[in-house]
Amino acid sequence: MAFLTIDENKCKQDGICAAECPRRIITQEDDASYPQVAEADEAYCMVCGHCVAVCPHGALSVTGVDIEDCPEIEKNLVLSWDQTEQFLRSRRSIRLFKDKAIDRETLEKLIETARYAPTASNAQNLHWTVIEGRDKLELLSQETINWMERIIETQPDSPAADYFRPVVARWATGYDGILRTAQTLIVPSAPKENANGLVDLSIALAYLELAALPLGVGTCWAGLLRGAMLATPELVEPMGLPEGHTWFYPMMIGYPKFKYHRLPERKAPAIHWK
Repeated sequence: MAFLTIDENKCKQDGICAAECPRRIITQEDDASYPQVAEADEAYCMVCGHCVAVCPHGALSVTGVDIEDCPEIEKNLVLSWDQTEQFLRSRRSIRLFKDKAIDRETLEKLIETARYAPTASNAQNLHWTVIEGRDKLELLSQETINWMERIIETQPDSPAADYFRPVVARWATGYDGILRTAQTLIVPSAPKENANGLVDLSIALAYLELAALPLGVGTCWAGLLRGAMLATPELVEPMGLPEGHTWFYPMMIGYPKFKYHRLPERKAPAIHWK
């Protein structure tokens, strides 16, 4: 199979694919010729699929992106502005989960969707570590409390110590303010040599938490655990993250105990027109 396959019965030779190619490796000599990729340029392809997606005639495939694997956009499924606004505004950070672990089928479905998040140079090299079980999460919470107690002891006048004290106090009463009542934690990671890995991970997590909404699944970014992980390398090692990877943020995930019925307001954006 050729690197770029053109269905000459469908191709209108309009040059759209060549114009859209981010690397400009698709060329077309004139209106009477068909698009092509020089063999020397094949290695520069990002396998982004832009050429396949932009062709209005369904006339081409490229190695790694077969048109048969690329469904057409269904116009009846395109969200209106009102639907989009409500969908995005309805996302909440869930801190109280049902006593029911999220099933693997649902979680796999969400991770499968998150893989469509953009990555720099279309690297697509993220990994997902899933930590299951309330007992495992409680151990992570305990280690986080230990770290917070060390900060309180060694830096008693710091803003961090002031913030940590009530969290530690509530922990003593049996309330987990670190990982709440979550039973599952997900930690995406990327190879350290990926210079844009932290950005890729952030976008992927945002995709996942938005995709979770229609499935009745809630998420919460685990900021206190992240702080402990950054300060305590020995806490990260038992989590079993892929060797040689960098991570950005762990995320709690599960079924919300309560439903929300309104869309809270937020501060007006600070916009600087130039």
